[in-house]
Amino acid sequence: MRPLRDALLLLSRSGAVKRTITTLPVSAAVVRSYVPGETAEEALDAAAALAADGIDVTLDHLGEDTTDLAQAEATVEAYLDLLRQIAARGLAGRAEVSVKLTAIGLALDEEAVPGGGRKIALEHARAICRAARNAGTTVTIDMEDHTTTDATLAVVRELRKDFPETGAVLQSYLRRTEDDCRELAYEGSRVRLCKGAYDEPGEVAFTDPDEVDRAYVRCLKLLLASGTAHGHSYPMIATHDPRLVEIASALASRYGRPQGTYEFQMLYGIRPAEQRRLAAAGESVRVYIPYGTEWYGYLMRRLAERPRNLSFFLTSLVKKS
Repeated sequence: MRPLRDALLLLSRSGAVKRTITTLPVSAAVVRSYVPGETAEEALDAAAALAADGIDVTLDHLGEDTTDLAQAEATVEAYLDLLRQIAARGLAGRAEVSVKLTAIGLALDEEAVPGGGRKIALEHARAICRAARNAGTTVTIDMEDHTTTDATLAVVRELRKDFPETGAVLQSYLRRTEDDCRELAYEGSRVRLCKGAYDEPGEVAFTDPDEVDRAYVRCLKLLLASGTAHGHSYPMIATHDPRLVEIASALASRYGRPQGTYEFQMLYGIRPAEQRRLAAAGESVRVYIPYGTEWYGYLMRRLAERPRNLSFFLTSLVKKS
């Protein structure tokens, strides 16, 4: 699986492959199975449909690794517009937003902006958090590759001084994540736990899938147990793995966690029947909805994260051709 994953991650940076997929008519419907559209209106239509099934969402305006200040500012404005639309459509109780810090300036250097990327990313994130609170909803700060982990968590800590509801994301495949879970769990915070989707070196990340799964369970225990021993945390269990979903349910019961004190999260277009099943069983479920023109890199990383999705993608193309 590792060679296939590496190949998909390489393709995520290929402009030629992107052009092929973008212009191939039969691929359009398949892409929309994972990314509902390029506009906020299309994303919110998908959010409203999920809300009708009792499923919450988190919306991500796609983009990352921005090295242009004007582009970072445009992304912030896109989020502010999205939050205005969330409020106007009465979806604040069902929809929050997810933000990548490199999309709003973290990668900028001091030559591009006084104080550097962390300063401008924090300022931009504060503006988004303020707009989210005014709209009646919340923000989760996405995690990216390991080189940004310290900076991302530092920004989250700063944001939580004024916006304690701000969510954080941790990736179980990083060797440091158990320690990060201990720190964040003690804070009684909203924490999304996922496996991780970036190509990381073995010295900082587990590369064997079984090791990643075991690390996920260890981290999940820390987050779920924190609600009984410390201030109440709110784990956001981001996985499509049926075995991990079952383990998470069992651990929630073991630690006396009633439904509603944690939630399951899945990606838009992946295991929708399971999303509905969990919601029908009384679980809190949130679906991650990406949208925007920068959908290609996102899609290829999702295929790399779970290569069996590639089989579904290719099969769908054949059926539509």
